[in-house]
Amino acid sequence: MLKFVPLVAGMIAATAPLAPVGANVLGPHAQDCTGGKPAMLVHVQGLKSRGGTIRVQSYGGDPASYFEKHAYLERVEVRVPATGAIDVCMPVPRPGLYAVSVRHDANGNGGADIRQDGGGFSGNPSISLFDAMFKRKPNPSQVQVRVAGLTKVPVTLNYVRGASVGPVGGGQ
Repeated sequence: MLKFVPLVAGMIAATAPLAPVGANVLGPHAQDCTGGKPAMLVHVQGLKSRGGTIRVQSYGGDPASYFEKHAYLERVEVRVPATGAIDVCMPVPRPGLYAVSVRHDANGNGGADIRQDGGGFSGNPSISLFDAMFKRKPNPSQVQVRVAGLTKVPVTLNYVRGASVGPVGGGQ
């Protein structure tokens, strides 16, 4: 019986979806970043800590509605891994212009802890504490991403207090 275990394990591995080379894609749509369909591979960098959750939301359609409450196309929440890059696949319905917001809920409590949590947007626009406090949205032209196939979207997180930890690249 034991000699069949490697055979079964090999068959399971052969049917698993392939991730982009060198990447461990997180989230329920990881396979959507391998099939040639339009999707955004959101690369989150600049973490202040390795705890809590990362929430990624994608937006499309009218740029005036980007970042409006419940106007997102897709919302994915993942636990922050202890090591490694944070890449989250966000499928989109068709090629076009989209935007992304990312929130790091540092303690994973689901609440907004302005002194601990971080956030960022596609295009990495400059935002201030007052922008965050008064919920000012960045200019759509600064955050739009043109998606045709698989498009990598780097997002650097900003925090009120503290700096990011680890290297900025994939080795966070």
